[in-house]
Amino acid sequence: KELYVFQRTPSSIDVRDQRETTDEERRVWADNPGWAKARRARFAKISAGRTAMKANDDYLSGKVPDFKERKQHSRRLSPEELIDKQLSTNFRIMEQIRARVDAIVEDPATADALKPYYPYGCKRPTFHDEYLPTFNQSHVTLVDTAPRGVSEINERGVVHAGKEYPLDVLIYATGFRWMATSTFNMIKGRDGETLRQKWESEGTKTFLGIHSHNFPNLFIVSGPQGGGGSFNFTNAIEEHGDYIVWMLTTMRERDATVVDVVKDAEDDYADHCRLADIISQPLRNCISYYNGHGEAEPGSLAYYGGGQWKKYRQDAQQTLAPYLFDDLRGEPT
Repeated sequence: KELYVFQRTPSSIDVRDQRETTDEERRVWADNPGWAKARRARFAKISAGRTAMKANDDYLSGKVPDFKERKQHSRRLSPEELIDKQLSTNFRIMEQIRARVDAIVEDPATADALKPYYPYGCKRPTFHDEYLPTFNQSHVTLVDTAPRGVSEINERGVVHAGKEYPLDVLIYATGFRWMATSTFNMIKGRDGETLRQKWESEGTKTFLGIHSHNFPNLFIVSGPQGGGGSFNFTNAIEEHGDYIVWMLTTMRERDATVVDVVKDAEDDYADHCRLADIISQPLRNCISYYNGHGEAEPGSLAYYGGGQWKKYRQDAQQTLAPYLFDDLRGEPT
C-alpha cells in the first residue's frame, strides 16, 4: 500500500517530546489538587511576557533553543527595538525548525518541500515527534502542490499537475474559515445589524473579546481580542468561563436581566489591542486567518498579545464602569 501526503503549505513542526508520565509525577500531582490549572496559568504568563522562565520550568522541554532562552529585558524597549528583536528572534527560530527537517528527512527534495518559509506564528505552529520521520519510509510520498493546491478531486482520487493519484481512502486535513463562521452572520444586535456587518463597517471591536456594544447578553468565548496573550486556549476558555459566571452572579445580585457594554469602553479596549499588537509585527505581510489574510487592522483579530487582559478585567469588575445593567423593562438597575 502507498501513502500520499498532498501538501500545499508546509507546517512548522517542532519537537513535541511526548513521553510516559512517571510514577513520581503521578504521586506529586495526586497530592496537589489544582496543579494542572496552576500550570496552565503560569504558562500563560510566560507566553504573554508577564514573567520570566525559571530553571525548573519544563514547558519548553525539547523545543528549539531560541524558545528556551527567552528572557525579560532589563529596560523598556522602544517600538523600533521591539520590532527588531521580534524579527531577528523569529528568523532564528524558523532557521532552527528548518534545520530540524534537514536533520531528520533523508531525501533532500522532500526535505526542502517540508521546510516552512514564513515567519513563526504565520500559520498555526505544530509539534510532533513522528511526522517528519514518516517521510523516510519507502511507501510514503510527499506530493508538493504549492502554491495552489490540488487541481481536482474525482471519484477515483486526486489530480495534481495533470497526474491522477488513484486512492482507496481520502483523509481531509484542510483548514477552515474561522472568521466566516455562520455565528457572526446570524446574531443580530439592537439595531438589527449582525456582528459581521458591525465589524466590517467599524473594524473588529469587543470588550475583553467577550462583549460587543449593542449586542446585549451576548458572551463570546475565545473570540477576537480575547486570547489574553496566551498560546494555551484552554487557559483562556477557563478565564472567560470564570468571568461569565461572575457576570451572571452580578446581574442576579442587581436584579438585572440585561447587560451591555458602553461604547467608550469598547473603543478604549479596541484601541489598546491595536497598540499592543506590536508582537505580530513579523506577521504583517503573512497571509493567515490570524490577520484576516493580510487585510485586517492590527489588533483586530484572533490573537491579542498585549498581556493586559486580566488587568482590564479586574478594573471592570471593581468599578463596573464599562457595563450597562437593565431589567426587561429597560430600567437601569
